[in-house]
Amino acid sequence: MALTLELSDPAQREQLAQRAPVRAEPLDLVGLSREDLGTALANVGVPQKQVRMRVSQLWHWLYMRGVNDFDRMSNISKEMRALLKANFTIGWPEIADEQISNDGTRKWLLRFPSRGAGRPVEVETVYIPEEGRGTLCVSSQVGCTLTCSFCHTGTQKLVRNLTSGEILSQLILARHRLGDFPDVEAAPGTMVPSEGRKVSNIVMMGMGEPLYNFENVKQALLIASDGEGLSISRRRITLSTSGVVPEIRRAGEEIGVMLAISLHAVRDDLRDELVPINKKYPLKDLLQACRDYPGLSNARRITFEYVMLKGVNDSLEDARDLVKLLKGIPAKINLIPFNPWPGSAYECSDWEQIERFADFVNHAGYASPIRTPRGRDILAACGQLKSESERLRKSERLALESMMIAGHGAE
Repeated sequence: MALTLELSDPAQREQLAQRAPVRAEPLDLVGLSREDLGTALANVGVPQKQVRMRVSQLWHWLYMRGVNDFDRMSNISKEMRALLKANFTIGWPEIADEQISNDGTRKWLLRFPSRGAGRPVEVETVYIPEEGRGTLCVSSQVGCTLTCSFCHTGTQKLVRNLTSGEILSQLILARHRLGDFPDVEAAPGTMVPSEGRKVSNIVMMGMGEPLYNFENVKQALLIASDGEGLSISRRRITLSTSGVVPEIRRAGEEIGVMLAISLHAVRDDLRDELVPINKKYPLKDLLQACRDYPGLSNARRITFEYVMLKGVNDSLEDARDLVKLLKGIPAKINLIPFNPWPGSAYECSDWEQIERFADFVNHAGYASPIRTPRGRDILAACGQLKSESERLRKSERLALESMMIAGHGAE
């Protein structure tokens, strides 16, 4: 039964209203830690003896029930709701655009309001329904600084980091849109798993480099994995990095989620070209950070992502060197067929060559699944995300479709 703490004495209610200051600009509650949420409530006049209970109530409504309207918080008194509305907001982004792929993949272009004198910003979030699970690909930055040569997102300059609330609200909004909260129906046309939660897994593989926004990503993922709220197991959360070596150990110690490495090459000279951060943190340092990752075991393997580029990194010699490179590291190798985008200089490896590559790695003892391309028709596949504030012209879309028809019919 929900507990409601009312102020039955009219004098008490009046006293609360008089002493509670009103913030000049409402504070967004999404993404605040319990401690910060408690401090925020105390600062606007919530009696100290009530703070802990109010934090628990708000946590329940924000993350377990997915509510963004204080008036729907039925176990909070009318006077307290008025105080909350006067000082706080629940910051969900605007859905600027929504696209649904032929395969059921759903992509949202999300618009966040300006911060200070800045302009509103947009990021993309992708939901991938599969049998038995649903995966949400979450962005951590607006744009990216890494300029990986095969990645569409890398062609968009970094605008700013997302806050912990902006990262977390991607998950909350997706769950709401998919009908994953109590008393909420899924949006029309939604394909979801037949059992269990619609969003069961999170991958930090959207726009941006998560470890260049460490504190905000950490805060968001700790709340996402909180057992009294969104309650996603840390083993179902994967953080992908292109190789920010100094922060990899911290990620294991302070966040404790699964780790994925955007590897894509087995030689420094090639990786310098494909993933330019390699010039700062070369393969030797990156692989040592992986070996030292806290909690690493056969049950908590590191995933190495390897995009298959025709004539670039897809030879059997590359496969042999990959196996040698990862020796001694509990690992899974995800082979990713290159997803085309207008202006790219690369082609996807032939399907037969991808299978030969996978067979070699499998025979060497490493699981090497070939990732099925999802959402290509809406530019929602791996490496294709780019804020639609830089929209594709019609001619570019036609060019993309032609590339897919001509070069990827075998898939």
